[in-house]
Amino acid sequence: MEKTTTTTPTYSIQTRGLNLWYGEFQALKDVSIRIKPGLITALIGPSGCGKTTLLRCFNRINERYGNVTTTGEVTVLGKNIYDADVSLSELRKSIGMVFQRPNPLPISIYENVLFGTRIHTPRGAFNRRQADELVESALRDVQLWDELKDHLRQKATRLTLEQQQKLCIARLLPLKPRVILMDEPCSALDAEGIERIEELIDGLREKYTIVIVTHNMGQARRASHECIFMLMGRIVEHCSTLDMFLKPKHPDTEMYVRGRYG
Repeated sequence: MEKTTTTTPTYSIQTRGLNLWYGEFQALKDVSIRIKPGLITALIGPSGCGKTTLLRCFNRINERYGNVTTTGEVTVLGKNIYDADVSLSELRKSIGMVFQRPNPLPISIYENVLFGTRIHTPRGAFNRRQADELVESALRDVQLWDELKDHLRQKATRLTLEQQQKLCIARLLPLKPRVILMDEPCSALDAEGIERIEELIDGLREKYTIVIVTHNMGQARRASHECIFMLMGRIVEHCSTLDMFLKPKHPDTEMYVRGRYG
């Protein structure tokens, strides 16, 4: 995705008056937010409030589902992603996404890591040594290299769920994204797996802007620096995570973080 400036934007993601409809149903209503680089921002709120829909706006994946209408503006890395000159392929290289359940491909660990790079670069763009370096760097970044360096030809689908989710994150990194979106990335994991994925996410935040959707209030409190609370397609409150949980300004926010509904 081409950027309009070579300077680092003050905000990695901004929306202004964003509205989205699935057919006749309006899922997002006048959403205006600013997400800062170098932080982990959590989208929280009850089921159906629009968290995942908003997340999917940032790389325009909602458009895959058909019958979607969007108005307003979404600026990512200083560029309005709805401008006519935006390439969806380039946009999705800049903005990686991790889904609720790990989705490794039924090929080797090695080829999983390189899969996106092979799609987005010309054939022969890198040699075997460079490919090896990409794989090692990505697996080191997600804390898998020591575990898997002797098993790179093993099918990725044989890994544990935690390893699979880390591998899915590793698959994004050779593309050098600037933003990583995570939709309930720990929902399929046990307590130990959740803790290790949260540690990994925290370790990645200095290189990437990370936005995470979570229903887990403990995870939002532990893993994020800022929280955005949504209700019925609208933004109710956006502040530091500490303020969200200790001194929320809106009564609906207080009810939600105290577990009284949702």
